[in-house]
Amino acid sequence: MTKRHSAKYKLDRRMGENVWGRAKSPVNQRSYGPGQHGQRRKSKVSDFGLQLRAKQKLKGYYGNLTEKQFSRIYTEAARRKGNTSENLIALLESRLDAIVYRAKFVPTVFAARQFVNHGHVTVNGKRVNIPSYRVKPGDVVSVRERSRNMALVLEAVASSERDTPDYIQVDGKGLSATFVRAPELAEVPYPVKMEPNLVVEFYAS
Repeated sequence: MTKRHSAKYKLDRRMGENVWGRAKSPVNQRSYGPGQHGQRRKSKVSDFGLQLRAKQKLKGYYGNLTEKQFSRIYTEAARRKGNTSENLIALLESRLDAIVYRAKFVPTVFAARQFVNHGHVTVNGKRVNIPSYRVKPGDVVSVRERSRNMALVLEAVASSERDTPDYIQVDGKGLSATFVRAPELAEVPYPVKMEPNLVVEFYAS
């Protein structure tokens, strides 16, 4: 288990970007890195450094993914036919916690993982509490009836901070979402530029 839950905005500071596009991000006030050396002049980054940064940013965006989990997802993406970087994004966006977050049932990717873990979500009517569960096109993800009045859910649904992407159809009244299809990189509403091609180079080197 990672420590990301205790210092989630450190990734923003390290990258110098508002990775999740949140109004609360410290980057909005301080664009330099964390720690006592954060304001030092930045040196030129090597190709490996750029690849590592791209990998850390993409992995960090999806919350509490461990290095082992992320590496396993990459391995499957590489094994599949087609473009490996596009496959990687499709697999990440097919995770149950990612669908819950994209459907705006919760305000953050970290909350999505916990929400699924605590049994508040069903897939095709059956309760699933595994955040990494792979949702297939046509599957319907719903918030359990007894969980629909939680403050967390009501706040997220009412928020205008994010839009729902086209590859997910949301029924706001029923608090359910249909995963239409696995998306391409260009369709995913990342608040910052993601470079899965550099992630592929990182693992291939």
